Amino acid sequence: MNRRIPDEVIEAVLKAYDIVDVVGRHVHLSKQGHYLKGLCPFHSEKSPSFTVTPEKQIYHCFGCHAGGNAIHFIMGVEGLSFGEAVRQMAEEAHIPVDWAPVTPEQTKEQAEAKALYDAYEFTAKFYNYIMLNTEQGKQALDYLRSRGMNDRIIETFQLGYSPNMRDKLAEILEKRGFDPALMEKGGLLSHREGSGYYDKFRDRIMFPIHDQKGRIIAFGGRAMGDIQPKYMNSPESPLFNKSRNFYNFHQARPQIRKSRTVVLLEGYVDAIKVWEAGIQNGVASMGTALTREHAQLLRRNADEALVCYDGDAAGQAAAFKSIELLEKEGFHVKVAWLPGGQDPDEYITQHGGERFRREIIEGALTATKFKLQYIRKNFNLTDVDGRFRYIEAALRLVAELDAPYQREHYIQELAAEFPYAADNLTQQMNGYRQELLKKREPGDNPDNSWNNIRNNGNNRNKVSVLPAHEHAEIALLAAMLNDREAALKVQEELGDGFATELHAALAAYLYAYYAQGNEPDISKFMAGLEDETLERAAASLSMTDPQPALRALPDYIGYLKLYPRLQQLEKERAEAEGLHDPLEAARRLGGIVQDIARVKKDIQALEKQLNSFKGY
Repeated sequence: MNRRIPDEVIEAVLKAYDIVDVVGRHVHLSKQGHYLKGLCPFHSEKSPSFTVTPEKQIYHCFGCHAGGNAIHFIMGVEGLSFGEAVRQMAEEAHIPVDWAPVTPEQTKEQAEAKALYDAYEFTAKFYNYIMLNTEQGKQALDYLRSRGMNDRIIETFQLGYSPNMRDKLAEILEKRGFDPALMEKGGLLSHREGSGYYDKFRDRIMFPIHDQKGRIIAFGGRAMGDIQPKYMNSPESPLFNKSRNFYNFHQARPQIRKSRTVVLLEGYVDAIKVWEAGIQNGVASMGTALTREHAQLLRRNADEALVCYDGDAAGQAAAFKSIELLEKEGFHVKVAWLPGGQDPDEYITQHGGERFRREIIEGALTATKFKLQYIRKNFNLTDVDGRFRYIEAALRLVAELDAPYQREHYIQELAAEFPYAADNLTQQMNGYRQELLKKREPGDNPDNSWNNIRNNGNNRNKVSVLPAHEHAEIALLAAMLNDREAALKVQEELGDGFATELHAALAAYLYAYYAQGNEPDISKFMAGLEDETLERAAASLSMTDPQPALRALPDYIGYLKLYPRLQQLEKERAEAEGLHDPLEAARRLGGIVQDIARVKKDIQALEKQLNSFKGY
């Protein structure tokens, strides 16, 4: 959360909006008991798992775990930061938006950020001028035109050229009052002891990189000569993180949101050429592997991801790796297959944009079809054993599909290609699927420990896939979220004694929340969290019944006090067993084993008591 936004402004915004009205603008909701349910706007689904609780003024999705209050919802559907969402909602509700006074440290951060934005904007204009208006830039300009980029494209993407001079930019920036040390921090200059500051980019075609608001935050440079590396990005800075930013996202975002589809590319030139080909929902990840932060940013704006990486081995390997990451974030994934190891730029240059759209984009493969084609190269299909091993690998891939008709489709394709009956292939695939289902934990997303409730928003179907102590911690946190006195009791008796890091962080936030004199209010509490993982966990907690822990608070606290004691004893036993002196080991183990037995007996007694309250 932006610390400069006063709490009273956030509270006023939350009071001015009813969560049902806010969500209802984007999601068709139907009444179901105390809840309202609908299809989640943040991931693709056929059965509604998105729940709105009017009483608590929050939403929670049991599928993708999105959750929060009205502000968080606006952040998600419109791709805004917390501060941007608060300002937008405040202005809409005619609430004064005077932010709180900033600290000296925040003032310095703001001043440095503004200086960097100004420096980046000036530098982009400088590079652009050099390329379009000087003899030094002529070679770079001719090169871009030879690649099919006209003046309109050059201006649209603010392309430029960094002259092959040691410190021309450094000199101009300093004359304009920019602090060289800050310019080094921002990645425009470099510094060497005894040599002073010099230009970081030299003899390169320059590609300005923008943030979501269209502000320049970094540069990418392509070498004109033989200097290495061929492509170079600005280093990470206070404004630029390559694992969270895409090239061209600011221009592509409107079309991404309109089509709910994003085309993922690898490089600047690919993104530009694809844009010129009429595909204006393409973004590039700037030479870095796709990250979860990348996927989450895109997921707030799109439902389908079309991966269009280079057709060479490295590009196809990267595409293969990206599928699982994107699917985990709820994307429907397709993959473009470029022939002959070409990249999008080369294909468009050779065949034209219309053919690229028709054959590559519209002809993109399903994720499963791409995987099957990708793994084929690992097998010699002219050899019987190679065919057997490929079919086994293919059937294991098909077994992962949840839809029976999809599994049948690929079985039929395999049966048509190889001389084996579809029934036999199906029987083998079903065996692999049974193995897979046995390993798969219940719930929508077993990668997330908070997903221990099925998609009906009902605790009666809670699935105990977590260790008992984690369930106990969740039960206590649910009680703390709903009862101030319970939270104070837990703070006094247990403090930071939560074994799970996420639970310990939530407990600390709850202690601080109540210390400020607040009463239980999940929506208000979530407004003060500064981390998306904590927000999702808190939203999930709000759906957990607090009554078991409230009825048996001392037992829950006592149980969680015993757990770290048992862990410590187990550690001491392992250390004793590792001693080289058998007599000393036996002496220590005697007392430790007895202590472990006593603690386990106490834990079992408490578990029996807690189970009577259906706590976990």
